[in-house]
Amino acid sequence: MFAHHNCRLSARQKRRFDQHVLACVLSRALEEVEAGEATATGATGLSRAELRDVLPRGFPAVAVNAFALKEVSDPEPDMEEELLRGLLLAHARPDDPASTRFAKIIARRAMRDDHLWQDLGLSNRADLSRLLATHFPTLAAGNTQNMKWKRYFYRKLCEAEGFSLCTAPSCRECNDFENCFGLEEGESRLARIKNGIALD
Repeated sequence: MFAHHNCRLSARQKRRFDQHVLACVLSRALEEVEAGEATATGATGLSRAELRDVLPRGFPAVAVNAFALKEVSDPEPDMEEELLRGLLLAHARPDDPASTRFAKIIARRAMRDDHLWQDLGLSNRADLSRLLATHFPTLAAGNTQNMKWKRYFYRKLCEAEGFSLCTAPSCRECNDFENCFGLEEGESRLARIKNGIALD
């Protein structure tokens, strides 16, 4: 009985964490929409139908309207994004729509320039690692050396194609070591906004 209760609790925790991540991503997307940098579908990689499905669950109607879904078309991923999405989907939890959605979101946000956790609007790298371990467990488990996540994804894609990103016999001897394994530091977007307000 107790074990069954524990399972239910962890499923509830998983849902709450998923909602938290989704809220972070959508907040970043809304910033980009309001700044005229992207559409809601362009910022998230999700279709209009998918956004219509997830938005009302976590956002009031006013916020949903701000995404201007009537005016946007579905996203068209380029080849690089398609490959990354395919990698994530190949490791997604079976029959879990949330994992499929996160595969699309992560692939789209990975095309941005910051660390992936920042691109997703998360507070830190630990949140990203938890997200990947939850929804793409076999992929996340392979990152045994704690490589930066974007680098790790691209390394996996290269391996699948029979290429190597580095000619050094081991990662420790590679000139690009810092880029692959250095600290993923930086402010979260939220902290940056708060600090900006504090400086005004």
